[in-house]
Amino acid sequence: MSDEEHHFESKADAGASKTYPQQAGTIRKNGYIVIKNRPCKVPSLPSFILKDLFDINQQVVEVSTSKTGKHGHAKCHFVGIDIFTGKKLEDIVPSSHNCDVPHVNRTDYQLIDISEDGFVSLLTDSGDTKDDLRLPTDDNLLKQIKDGFAEGKDLVVSVMSAMGEEQICALKDIGP
Repeated sequence: MSDEEHHFESKADAGASKTYPQQAGTIRKNGYIVIKNRPCKVPSLPSFILKDLFDINQQVVEVSTSKTGKHGHAKCHFVGIDIFTGKKLEDIVPSSHNCDVPHVNRTDYQLIDISEDGFVSLLTDSGDTKDDLRLPTDDNLLKQIKDGFAEGKDLVVSVMSAMGEEQICALKDIGP
């Protein structure tokens, strides 16, 4: 046996994966998919309807499957919008191959404070504070949060997290 000491440097987290594999042909609307290393949503309304109803930040994805060629696989064409940036992304994958699907979580926190530098202070279920989130970039949601906080309302924000990113995505007024 060797008397050498072995040192390993680990750059990974505690072992929890940010994604899980799913066969491309089984991904349906109202689900999620990773396109170009970004988490995207697969909603059920066509993009032209969503664009009329909402701002461009809404998640839009189309899923279509082509038939097999003479010697090939059926292909799935995914068109999605990044759930954090609102950018449109596309990918074509053989339907029998695996795609990455992000673990997406949505958590509600009570809003305690808004700092001058754009960070929010949130109250967790355990009574601790979470101070590492910025105000959202969506102008409508930002205005609702600032106006409600200025009026002294009790506000609860929904935070969406996926693939190591977090962002405030919704607001609820819980008090008088």
